[in-house]
Amino acid sequence: MALRSGTRLGPYEILSAIGAGGMGEVYRARDPRLNRDVAIKVLPASFSSDPQRLWRFEQEANAAAALNHPNLLAVHDIGQQDGSPYIVSELLDGTTLRERLRPGALPIRKAIDYGQQIACGLAAAHDKGIIHRDLKPDNIFVTNDGRVKILDFGLAKLTRSDSTDDGQALTQTVQSDPGTVLGTVGYMSPEQVRGKPADARSDLFSFGAVLYEMLSGKRAFHGESAAETMSAIVKEEPPELTETNRNVPPALERIVRHCMEKSPTERFQSARDIVFDLESLTAVSSGAVKPLAAARFSRRWVWAATILAILVFAALTWQIVPRLLRGSPAEFTPITFRNGHITSARFAPDGQTLFFSAAWQSEPMGVYSASRGNVVGQSVGLQDAELLSVSRNGELAVLLSRHTIYAWERIGVLARVSATGGGAKPEVDNVGDADWSPDGSVLAIARYVPDRKIFRIEYPAGTVLYETQGWISHMRFSPDGTRIAFLEHPNVGDDLGWLSVVDLHGTRKVVSPKYDSVQGVAWAPSGKEVWYTGADLLLATGLSGNPRVVLRMPGRLLLEDIGRDGAVLIRAGDQRPGLVALAPGQRSERDITWLDWPILLDISADGKTILFDEAGAGGGPQGYGIFIRGTDGSAALQLGHGYGVAIAPDGRSVLSSTMSVPKQYLLLPTGAGEARPITHDSIDHLGAQFFPDGKRIVFSGQEAGHAPCTYVQGLDGANPRAITPEGTWGHLLSPDGARVLVDKNGTPLVWGIEAGNGQPVNGMKTGETLLGWSVDGRLYVGSNDAAGWQIAKLDAATGQRQPWKTISYPPLPGFGVRELLITPDGNAYAYRYLLQYAHLYTVKGLR
Repeated sequence: MALRSGTRLGPYEILSAIGAGGMGEVYRARDPRLNRDVAIKVLPASFSSDPQRLWRFEQEANAAAALNHPNLLAVHDIGQQDGSPYIVSELLDGTTLRERLRPGALPIRKAIDYGQQIACGLAAAHDKGIIHRDLKPDNIFVTNDGRVKILDFGLAKLTRSDSTDDGQALTQTVQSDPGTVLGTVGYMSPEQVRGKPADARSDLFSFGAVLYEMLSGKRAFHGESAAETMSAIVKEEPPELTETNRNVPPALERIVRHCMEKSPTERFQSARDIVFDLESLTAVSSGAVKPLAAARFSRRWVWAATILAILVFAALTWQIVPRLLRGSPAEFTPITFRNGHITSARFAPDGQTLFFSAAWQSEPMGVYSASRGNVVGQSVGLQDAELLSVSRNGELAVLLSRHTIYAWERIGVLARVSATGGGAKPEVDNVGDADWSPDGSVLAIARYVPDRKIFRIEYPAGTVLYETQGWISHMRFSPDGTRIAFLEHPNVGDDLGWLSVVDLHGTRKVVSPKYDSVQGVAWAPSGKEVWYTGADLLLATGLSGNPRVVLRMPGRLLLEDIGRDGAVLIRAGDQRPGLVALAPGQRSERDITWLDWPILLDISADGKTILFDEAGAGGGPQGYGIFIRGTDGSAALQLGHGYGVAIAPDGRSVLSSTMSVPKQYLLLPTGAGEARPITHDSIDHLGAQFFPDGKRIVFSGQEAGHAPCTYVQGLDGANPRAITPEGTWGHLLSPDGARVLVDKNGTPLVWGIEAGNGQPVNGMKTGETLLGWSVDGRLYVGSNDAAGWQIAKLDAATGQRQPWKTISYPPLPGFGVRELLITPDGNAYAYRYLLQYAHLYTVKGLR
């Protein structure tokens, strides 16, 4: 029975009816306490007697109340009167997306805009553990000023509640029984149709169906009956978008298709990925990536080509780029001119002086100062130091003895030093980043915890605000000192990630989409926006999300700082990795780089094949591409998507892991066949290696709430067996399969798999890296400097060592070798190099 005007529900006075749906009736009402109009959804008395409907209504209230995002309906209050519960929410002026679609397809620009807003709202809900499960045009509202709001979380699946007072998250799963179909026919995901549990990826399928309808004006799945529609969802593909709208760009159609993959594992894995891809359509178009031709280079020609690449890039930097910049309304002023590698830069408190750390030519990393009026950089007398932050009092926070944990992650000793000179005072070890509080009195730090393999933000040192199993970079205090913005990278070894903000009470919020590469953070002087660089774009976002593009330009762009006058300090340049291998029986190395951003993962025991991921554009829209390639320079073969792990001894398969969390292992055939999952558990599977017989693997893994350890598991899907205690982990297996190299609190051990204990590695020198096993049971150890790798064979028990080989590379600025893999017999090896080249600019006029 409809409520009449003047009826009171608690403090609210009903004004008029707005509409009705399957979950209740909606009214316009007046809140006299705040002198505003609100919307009230009331569950009729006949419905409230139904426990299932009442439970779903309460779910809507609980789900919606947990959300606060501009693209989600805001809930103000909840109550009950005469047995009828009700929800009070903001009152919207506009219409549903269903009404907007009645005339037909939307303009492409409008569809992309609405799609971005819907995806942002879903991302915010999913971050809270809330899944909508009934996304459709009827549940999407478009206000008169073009804002999109997602309505009706009546079918929402609450998977996580708020944290308890001690900061430990509770886990609460509330779902329908298996076999129960919830949702709306035509927009349900295949797993919903089958009555299986649905996670956030189900919402992404529904989103794809909605986006398809916005672009085509027709439903993606529509049959003569509900049964036919559900069958189409499971078995059929919707018609090509170009059949109804020839103006749809191929890249946009790919996004829609990727959303509506039948298998959840083949779809986008998060709504933030969709936001980023849609933003890319409006921000910048990327050219096709072509494989590099396989060529037989001698070492001389490898380095000649490398030097030529540097010269070409230098020409681009100093000729083409300035011409482009002159046409920009912004004013660019170069700060550095020497050839080298720059790692960080900051404005001094006066806004005219700046400090930066750089390695020129073959010189070691040092800290320099320059003036915006006099750009000749002067050393401040700090060597082997990297700048982190400059206080308002002119004191520098620097990183000493910097070393790399893996790929991008570097740590060292935090030290303080006066900008006017003097010695550096060491403060804290295992620090990755730091920033001064606005008053210049205390440092916030990102500290690595070796025994737990985690990063955490501490302010002040020792007081934990936030921690993550990934890694943290580019911390920056807000101007008012109430928040710290930082970049959060979930995966060890790459710079994929997103921008997060944490307040001084430890409440953390993600405020950006996920990017394949994200580095560089600074607050706008007003404190209302955080600027950052992701996917080679300079972006800005408020604390509610919805980033906007500030600047795009050729080459790699990285934000360093923003001055009080709004001047922006950027690093513009490029960095390119490549792969080099020495094949068995050969005397000269060969450059076997394939696409744009390879990550070297394994080399076969015979030295004829390498395994690598392509983490850049070459990986494709689904993310990382898994490849194998012969060290003889033969063409690469893509095996699938995910993370490559190890090559099987017989070469017929490759172990890989999924990109989901927790990561699970699959076997990918190198010839004919299908991928085969071999793990189905709650362990987050990390690195692994095959036993010599190819029937078992040893791997590093970590369960939630526990420190990582080492496991052994058969390929038949049997349960894994932990062979080390928590906090002791590794997977470098000896050639005989009896021992494995592990790490315990930063100390390397040789662990007997059957003995169940570890022995220390004797004879290692400071700064050396364990590279692998020799066929005779000794260890390859090496040190990496500007000249190359100095490698020796080490007997771990006695500490006796024998020089083995020097792998040298040219003294080029910004050139360094990363991963190095050696076969047990020493007849072949492969490594990844990184060539970095950059200059600093100050920029005025950016908004």
